[in-house]
Formats: sequence, structure tokens, C-alpha cells
Amino acid sequence: MLVALSALAFASPLGAFQKLDFKVSGDDKALTASLEAASALRAARSEKVTDPQDVFAAARAEYGRLLAALYAQGHYSAVISVKVDGREAADIAPLDAPRSIDRVTVRVDPGPAFRFSRAVVAPLASDTTLPPGFRRGERADSGLISDAANAAVDGWRARGRAKADVAGQEIVADHRAARLDARIAITPGPVLRFGALDISGQTRMREARIRAIAGLPEGQPFHPATLERVAERLRRTGIFSSVALTENEAITPPDLLGIGLAVVEEKPRRYSFGAEISSNEGATVSAGWLHRNLFGGGERLEVKGEVAQIGAQTSGQDFSFATTLSRPATITPDTTASVGFEVGRLDEDDYLSDYAKANVSFTHYLSRKITLRAGLEYAYEDVTDVTGNYTYKNVSLPIGLTWENRDKPLDAKRGTYLDMELRPFVGQGDTGSGVRFTADARAYKTFGERVTLAGRAQLGIVSGPGLLETPREYLFFSGGGGTVRGQPYQSLGVSVLRNDFDIGGQAFLGMSAEARVRVTDRIGIVGFYDWAQIGGLSFDDGLAGSHAGAGLGLRYDAGFAPIRLDVAAPVSGNTGDGVQIYVGIGQSF
Repeated sequence: MLVALSALAFASPLGAFQKLDFKVSGDDKALTASLEAASALRAARSEKVTDPQDVFAAARAEYGRLLAALYAQGHYSAVISVKVDGREAADIAPLDAPRSIDRVTVRVDPGPAFRFSRAVVAPLASDTTLPPGFRRGERADSGLISDAANAAVDGWRARGRAKADVAGQEIVADHRAARLDARIAITPGPVLRFGALDISGQTRMREARIRAIAGLPEGQPFHPATLERVAERLRRTGIFSSVALTENEAITPPDLLGIGLAVVEEKPRRYSFGAEISSNEGATVSAGWLHRNLFGGGERLEVKGEVAQIGAQTSGQDFSFATTLSRPATITPDTTASVGFEVGRLDEDDYLSDYAKANVSFTHYLSRKITLRAGLEYAYEDVTDVTGNYTYKNVSLPIGLTWENRDKPLDAKRGTYLDMELRPFVGQGDTGSGVRFTADARAYKTFGERVTLAGRAQLGIVSGPGLLETPREYLFFSGGGGTVRGQPYQSLGVSVLRNDFDIGGQAFLGMSAEARVRVTDRIGIVGFYDWAQIGGLSFDDGLAGSHAGAGLGLRYDAGFAPIRLDVAAPVSGNTGDGVQIYVGIGQSF
């Protein structure tokens, strides 16, 4: 009994912070929620703070925290009382802090919400858009005043006046009428041009290459969007862990504004490993090695290897080895040049392929959202199937476009994504010539914070050569984690030779839909449906077939990406039966 009482005494010391009584006058639930969220005492209570000194400090800070929240909601005549065991916290001298605190009482009378009697910011640059609430008669939230001032300054900076600033402000509150008079004066400053770029912090990276990648247009008119683009180019290389741009305080006569650039370089090398498993397709393991700055000019060397379909039910093991050397700021600051080489083997159910390919390509970052690419590739493929041996040789000119507007590529909740590629190819020997087109479109919509609907459409078409004249890697199959879950991997193709042999088709259409529901902050569940159709030479050539699958999935947010577990089964088609299981990292699309 004595031991139990002692433990209780240590768990809840006498005079510890036992109770918080927090009340706001009126029935404005939104205002009450804002004040509770801003309360230092509520935060201390939720964090189980009991030390009297810490509780007293939170009580003293409560006035300022609540007052800022009230101003943000347009309440400028509020009355706030914070009592510590019956004494007003503001009246207690810091050196006379109580040695124990049991009860804290907070009372807030917010008073009326003020409205603007005048809301003026001047002068304004043309096309400046002020916050819609910053006008006479609207609720005078304090945030609107600072937002209006920032919008005015940004408007002038977008016109080349980098030194635009707030020259003064006059804020007068009429407490009797609950009105606020807000007047802000802006100094636009002179029109400036970009001056010299002063670089610091680099260790291995050559300064000349940093300048080439940054692409700061020295001597051209100042624009803040240009600085954002400079920082984006540098970060995109992956060489720097930190990129900071600062504008010089002084102007270099006659009208030049120098820019400071401070960088911190990443470690040059990175090793990566990956794994994925499916009950039908088997396991896939991959590894990679990356050097971010091979010769000190931002050259990026990447080596990757992969072994797939380990333990697959209907096929042998695939493997690939690829290496790519890329260089940013080639031709233009937004263009990256790459050369690559890849060899591998595909041991599929219906054919065995040994291949090699070499390519040179250029990727141009047109904007944050739009990426263009073009290249030249030579491919060699030796294929063996039940009909014989085929050698495919072709030269292709892939031209692609990517639209990336997702909030998180590995776990998107909002936005859209589109990738398209047009690949004309010229065959040699028995290989036909033609064009291949592929498209992958995705869209995401989140309702509240818990439910996300995701949709995907895929299209693939090959036009020109006959079916057996088309390189096998250009043909389309369906089934498995990338197309239709629940159906065996590449189980849907085009049947030839009286159904004794399947080959990929020249036409492919796939559709997927998912409903993702977050159950907790870490755990989510997913319901999904996938459908696809394969055609021989077209979708209506009599050789076409379709199948579908559906299932449920579990997601665990690991911080960097969700860990995915999907269980699916066929719902239409005759290409499979039973249950398929998929495990991986990131959402399925």
C-alpha cells in the first residue's frame, strides 16, 4: 500500500497542472477553434506539461498568442483574462512565479468583428491583384493587410523594381464603430537589371559550370520568377543539398542588382536497392550506383542492374544492366544531354529475347510542369519462340512530352500527370518500319483529408509493320501490376497458330480506378478496378481480347513513400483465376 501511494505521488505531484478552464464568449465556433489552436496553455496541457515554471511561462505567453489569433479574425477590442490559481498571470512578476499550479482559467471576450472603413494601398503596378477581402465593408482580418502589402510589393518587383518596399502604413481603429482604417504606402524603387552572380560554398563543382547551369541572364531586366528558375535548375541537378539566392542590398551603378548564390554540395555517391514481389510474377530486386558530379561539371553517371521474375510461375528470370551519363546545361541552361547503353534478357512464357540498345537523348525542361525530350536510339533484339528465331534491328527517334502536376509523385492526392511518346522507327533486314505511340494519363482528386479518387488511362498503338515484323519490345501485353492486377503477368496477348502461341499486340488500351481511404495518419485502405484490351493490328481486327481485375489494398505511410500491399482477383476474361498478391513501394500509379 505504501509503495502504491508513493508511485501515485510521483506520477501526479502535488500542485501539478491539473485543470484548464478555457471559455470564449459568444457562439462563433470557428473563432473558438482558432483560439484553442493558438493557445499555449492548451498545447502545454496536451503535451502533459506539469512543471510550474513551464506552465507559468505558457500563461504569460497566452495573451500574445490569443491576441494575434483575434487580430487575424478582425477582433481588435477583445478582453483576455488568464488566471493562475485565481491570480491574473500578467500581474505576477516573473521572479514571483508560483511554485505550484493547480488550475488555470482563460476567459476571452472577443468583442465585435471590425470591418474596413477604408482599405487603400498605393501606388500599384498595373495588373496587381489585391486580396479580394481587402476593401471597404469587408471584415478587417489583420492578415489581409499584410497580404495586400505583399501583393503590392510583388506587383512592382514583377515590373523589374526589385527594391519595392512598404514606405509606411497608417492603421486606425474606431472601437465605438468597430471600423478599421488601413492605408499603406509603397515605394516602387528604380527599374533594375541583373548584375553579377557571386558564388560561394562549392567544393568540387567548377564555378564556370555552376554559372552555366544557373543561367542567370546578367544585364537583363530583373524578375523574381527568373530567380526561382535559377534555383530550380541548380536543385534539379541533385548535386546540391542547399541552394540559397540573395539580392544585394546595394545597387551597382547605374542599375545593376548583384545576386549572391550560396550552395552546399551533396555527397557525390549514392547507392540504392529495391525489391518488389508478386505471387504470380515472382520477385524483382534491383540495385544502383550514382555519381552526382563525375568530372566536376555536374556530370551524372548512373549504373543500374535488375533481376526480375525470380520464382515466377510461368516464365524464367529477366535481367537488365544499364548505364547512363548525363550532363546538365548542354546547349541551354534548361537542356540535359544523355548517352546510355543497356543489355538484358527477357525470358517470358512465349519467347526468349536477348537485347542491347544504345541511345543519345536531350531533355528540355520547358517549365516546372512540362518536360520535352528527343533522342536517337539503336536497338538489337534476338528472339526465339515456337515459330523460330528472329533478329530485330532498328533505329528510332523517340520524341516525348511529360506534364507533371501532382503534389507527390509517389503518393499523389491532387493534380494530373500525362506522359506521351511518339517513336518513328526504321527497321533493318526483316524488321519492319513504322511508328509507335504511347500515352499514360492520371488524375487525382481528394475530398476532405481522408478520401482520394485516382484514375488512370493507358494507350499504345504501333502502325506500319506486320505483327511478326515488329520488334517484340514494341508490342503490348496486359496483366500484372502495371496493367491489370488480379490477372497473371502478360497473360493477355494475341493468339496465333491456333491458340498455341501468344504474341504481343499492336493496340493496347488500359483503364484503372482507385478509391484510397486514410484510416489513420499512417494506415490506408484502397479499393481498385483495372481493365485492359489488346488488339493484334487494331482494336477491331477480330484478334482483340480484354480482361479485368479488382481487389483491395493496404497502405502504410513509411514517411518517404507508402508501402503497398494489393490483393486482387480476375473479374472478367479467361486469362487467369485465383488470387494475385502485389507488394511494393509507392502507390500503384
